[in-house]
Amino acid sequence: MFAKEDSGVAADIGHINTKSTVTGYVKEQLDEALKGSEIVLIPAGVPRKPGMTRDDLFNTNASIVRDLAKGVAASAPEANVLIIANPVNSTVPITAEVFKAANVYNPKRLFGVTTLDVVRASRFISQHKNTDPADENITVIGGHSGATIVPLLSQSGYTLEGADLDSFVNRVQFGGDEVVKAKDGTGSATLSMAMAGARFAESLLKAAQGTKGVIEPTFVDSPLFKSEGLDFFASKVELGPNGVEKILEVGPITPKEQEMLETCKADLKKNIAKGKVAP
Repeated sequence: MFAKEDSGVAADIGHINTKSTVTGYVKEQLDEALKGSEIVLIPAGVPRKPGMTRDDLFNTNASIVRDLAKGVAASAPEANVLIIANPVNSTVPITAEVFKAANVYNPKRLFGVTTLDVVRASRFISQHKNTDPADENITVIGGHSGATIVPLLSQSGYTLEGADLDSFVNRVQFGGDEVVKAKDGTGSATLSMAMAGARFAESLLKAAQGTKGVIEPTFVDSPLFKSEGLDFFASKVELGPNGVEKILEVGPITPKEQEMLETCKADLKKNIAKGKVAP
């Protein structure tokens, strides 16, 4: 693992009872940390504070992700790269542009981790329906900020209407704000995001080892709406040994979900464009 701090974080993680070797590196050892890596997970960046959106983090986090992406391009060009650093809608395109400039871009191995949106949607619907959240798996498409997050309740067999639907959608789209406010300026979602990131990384590892039918939502270089100027889009993706195995279609959605999708596209297009010019 690569961390800005000293080896204390690595020591902490090294106490977890898994069959693994944990080594800590500092910034000056970036190349050494990345060399030979098969999966690189990038959560680096500053956290949100009350009143901030994910997009407000762009000016600071863009340069952090850019520099780390350059390190990956130089030392681990064949790695699967998982971007958590916000705003994901822009930091994934930033990474793609860095890889293109280095002639190592492989769209099948670059992922924006949007799993937290699915985790939240599953948790929130379980609270509404009084079910076990572990049994829920709500499809979420689009992007990873505000109105670009589009939960598709209809595809899970649920029907909410009026204020109930609006409340559910708003909480999924802006659930991160609950954490930011609750932490009162000391940080944003870290523990739930860590769980979501670990879930996606584990799914990718399973697929790389040959497990079939591993499907996770993720923000990737996608053909779904490329004709509309959206080079990246989050949807269900089948994972495999080479990263992206198959990008699934959105599928049937309700008129309300279609309305949310159109709003998503307009915002997402701007976010992607912002990331493309950042490097």
